[in-house]
Amino acid sequence: MTNTSKPASSLGLLVLRLVIGGVFAAHGAQKVFEYTLPGTVQAFAGMGAPLPEIAGPAIAFLELIGGILLVAGLFTRPVGVLLAADMAGAIVLVHLGNGIWVGDGGWEFAAVLGAAALALAFTGAGRYGLDRAVLRGPVRALA
Repeated sequence: MTNTSKPASSLGLLVLRLVIGGVFAAHGAQKVFEYTLPGTVQAFAGMGAPLPEIAGPAIAFLELIGGILLVAGLFTRPVGVLLAADMAGAIVLVHLGNGIWVGDGGWEFAAVLGAAALALAFTGAGRYGLDRAVLRGPVRALA
């Protein structure tokens, strides 16, 4: 990659982080504040999620906090892995049997979110994220 393409690549990663992080944060906020944690636990139980008392709040806060961290570009790689795993679980446990189309409860939206989170896990935040500004040494290499 040439030096002139790095700023453009980082702008692309910024756009991706802002949109995907915002969507994850919104979904997490919905689970925490709109559905409430007891409602989220009940929904997870109804979907057959294992350990819904733990999984529901864990996923709600992962999506809320993880989404905010993606927007900021902080701990981008580990957060991307966790959110991609979150979406893989959602696909397998909830959406796979409904086909592809989101309107039918299918897996397309979860797959796009998961793929985008995984792409950020592979690439990192780019030069316009807090990973570069805040983290140092071995921790920065992981983020």
